[in-house]
Amino acid sequence: MTALRRFARANLEHIEGVFDRAFGPAWNPLYQLGALGWFFYWVVAVSGIYLFIFFDTGITDAYESVEYITNVQWYAAGVMRSLHRYASDAMVIVMMVHLIREFAMGRYRGPRSFAWITGVPILWFIYASGITGYWLVWDKLAQYVAIATTEWLDTLPIFGEAIARNFLHETTLSSRFFSLMVFIHIAVPLILLFIMWIHIQRHSSPKVNPPRGLAVGTLIMLMVLSFAYPATSQGPADLNVVAAVVDLDWFYLPAYPFLDMIPGITLWAVFGIGTVVLLLVPWLPPTRRQAVATVDLDNCNGCGRCVDDCPFSAVSMQPRTDDKPFAQEAVVDANLCTSCGICAGACPTATPFRRASALTPGIDLPNSSIRDLRDRTLSAADQLSGDARVIVYGCRAGVNLDALQGPSIATLCAPCTATVPPSFLDFVISRHHVDGVFLTGCREGDCFNRQGIRWVQQRIAGQRDPYLRTRVPRERIAKLWAGVAGPQQLADELDAFRNRLRGLGAFRKAAPKQNDHHG
Repeated sequence: MTALRRFARANLEHIEGVFDRAFGPAWNPLYQLGALGWFFYWVVAVSGIYLFIFFDTGITDAYESVEYITNVQWYAAGVMRSLHRYASDAMVIVMMVHLIREFAMGRYRGPRSFAWITGVPILWFIYASGITGYWLVWDKLAQYVAIATTEWLDTLPIFGEAIARNFLHETTLSSRFFSLMVFIHIAVPLILLFIMWIHIQRHSSPKVNPPRGLAVGTLIMLMVLSFAYPATSQGPADLNVVAAVVDLDWFYLPAYPFLDMIPGITLWAVFGIGTVVLLLVPWLPPTRRQAVATVDLDNCNGCGRCVDDCPFSAVSMQPRTDDKPFAQEAVVDANLCTSCGICAGACPTATPFRRASALTPGIDLPNSSIRDLRDRTLSAADQLSGDARVIVYGCRAGVNLDALQGPSIATLCAPCTATVPPSFLDFVISRHHVDGVFLTGCREGDCFNRQGIRWVQQRIAGQRDPYLRTRVPRERIAKLWAGVAGPQQLADELDAFRNRLRGLGAFRKAAPKQNDHHG
């Protein structure tokens, strides 16, 4: 499973690199799949509400009203119909790619299994929404979908009478059936919206809106597609004639050709087993969960930085339980903690400059502590020789750093690059342990821990606590968010950085400024 994920991720990152060059990391659609799913949902919802104004649920009126929408009011309702169709297809695409990317990134285990499990019913509700939508048009495709679907449903022993009998001929079909389908087509998306809301509840600051430029560009693309290739019907349904040839929507109806080849109950079994397997993926194969973050009240002053920086809302501030003169203390919810260590990197007490007392931050990871990071940093720096000595800090989800090791290069891997407090960069440079620090990790637009890269960059830029002190020369810090597919690019950037360090010469401390403080 691990080998499959790494293979999938490496290939996806090559594709993402192409999109990075075309759109930039901020607008790369592959990094905004969840947000784009929400965007397409609202396009479908708004266009669907508009179309409902003109839609009639009568047996013959349904097709005629859709034809009026398409041909008479083509400039408004017709465009809305096409937007409705293409945004629905796009929603299926981003949903499937999102599922594949989350699997490839390994973001579905432990506390993250909640998002994976709640994502499975989203699949089926989206398909149910689309299938009922095609049914309402009541053209030849709708006739095919209606008969195939009801015959498939009839293979389940849950209905008192066969549903398919409603479509034997025109006299057996009632307008009330269309009213029922309209109700289902409205109710299912509303349930879908509720499940989508649940799906993101364990994320701190979830992405539900794509960047404005990407959203505008995507909407323009859908509009152009709607004018160039408007959605049309395939002729009125006629239950007295079997539709021999229909043009399927392969995004929503890929299973229907199989209904003509295999028994319906067998296809139900395939979908049932597939659903169970998807639900079990977070535990296949079973893995041992890493220890979650712990709080040391002797060193916690209730500042709340760990709460602000936790990407999964696993840390909260609660009333103090000891006699320290602080109003609140940090509390970790073990069911939500992913052991990323970002909270430790945000703690003001996680500074390597501490010597008077043991380096025990207010919040830390037991199996990857800040004290251990300082010890490993000092041990690695002591073994460096030559000029342009560099320490490379990377993360577990990024590229393998072992190949970069050399006499003048040390590499250290943390759970997340944001686990490394900015004070560590100050410490190793100002104390002359190294000549420069290189930071790397996941791809810039898609951090494994959601916000890790963003927090690192804001801390270095002085935009977020804990700040990197202004005395630290930024030219002695370099970064490349390479992901797993960029080892050669990382090696090249590291060589270029070391060449720049040689040109800078030995580091000399600047005179301290009054506002120069530790974060």
